[in-house]
Amino acid sequence: MTMSDSHNRSLVGWLSLAQLIAWGSVFYLFALIMEPVERELGLSRAQSSLAFSLALLAEGVLAFPVGRWIDQGHERLVMTAGSVWLGICLVLQSTVTSMAGFYYVWIGLGAGMAATLYTPVFAVVTRRFPGDFRRAIITMTFLGGLASTVFVPLIYWLIAQFGWRHALWFLAAFQFAVCAPLHFLCLKNAPRPLPGAAQHLSTGHKRSVSLAHHLTSTPYLLIGIFTVLTMAITVALPAHIINLLREQGLGDAWAIAVPASIGVCQVVGRLLLYFFEHHFDVHTANRVIPCLIPIALVALLATALAPHAIAGGTGLSRAHWLVLAFVLLWGMGNGMLTIVKGTAIAEYVSRDNVAALNGALGIPMALARAAAPIGMGLLWSEQAGYTIGLWVLLALSVMSIAALAMAQRLSLRRSGA
Repeated sequence: MTMSDSHNRSLVGWLSLAQLIAWGSVFYLFALIMEPVERELGLSRAQSSLAFSLALLAEGVLAFPVGRWIDQGHERLVMTAGSVWLGICLVLQSTVTSMAGFYYVWIGLGAGMAATLYTPVFAVVTRRFPGDFRRAIITMTFLGGLASTVFVPLIYWLIAQFGWRHALWFLAAFQFAVCAPLHFLCLKNAPRPLPGAAQHLSTGHKRSVSLAHHLTSTPYLLIGIFTVLTMAITVALPAHIINLLREQGLGDAWAIAVPASIGVCQVVGRLLLYFFEHHFDVHTANRVIPCLIPIALVALLATALAPHAIAGGTGLSRAHWLVLAFVLLWGMGNGMLTIVKGTAIAEYVSRDNVAALNGALGIPMALARAAAPIGMGLLWSEQAGYTIGLWVLLALSVMSIAALAMAQRLSLRRSGA
């Protein structure tokens, strides 16, 4: 399969299936095995949670070298080996008997995620379909967004039927029998590096200079700010949303239904983008979509500043309607924001080095993802609740939008668009 201006639907479909399995069997696994692992290994919640943080850090550390290998045309080897490695680590996890072993396995799973999740596969389709990579990425995020819907109940059932250790064998089998063969068979004939880059590949001189130029360019640094800030924002709130809603007087039914509904709205947002993206300018869409996040935060702040509005009456109060507006705006905005973040570097910096450039943001994003929930908790107070934290998130979201807008303006000005 070679590079084309129109994406290969069959290839993208099979890669999307591998994404659904990789996200579902690894990323969403942790929350379901946390309790039985704690009980069997005698771990505290803080000790067990550290394993997932280590996995995210390992993913971030390896994102850059993985990106370089993909840019050099080794996508088939990287993603096939990554799937096999995930399967091995899942089997090893079924044998752990100590906290150290649990940590080592999750560090290994983080390394496998760096080679198999969105960042590498986005780079693959960007290199193969430079004229239609955005639509291919939308398709992948739509199917990837269903991973929790499919695998959370499946893993729950497997654990209930076979125990958590044996459940891991089934998940490993998905990697060995489905994901690895798909990557091996679909990713043949990877596009070669551009002749200019390949010319000095033996010494790495010309390629490293080109990459260094992009890494220090103003548009790239601004997009880095946009990506890291939006990562922090979209990770900080979900960890606290249930407690936040309970503090505002909503019952447990609402507090549980809101995060569940956000996932549905994410898929709806991606569907709308898939069917209607040809009807508006891509650069306009990239400016508008991130604005849904601060508008959603304003709606949530309005409920936090007026908790008394929830009380009384049999119908929906003003605060309930504000929460519904938040769910719709946040869910759709977050769903479409994944596409904006996944394509911004290719649109405004470089399509030739997209994997390495995205990978270079791996560590900052991992740190943001690990620190954001803790920061939100530190900003909570008994008097103000989460109000200060929401104002901080709102300010950061405005800063991220400004950074993307500046990067877009500089890039389009330089290209003469």
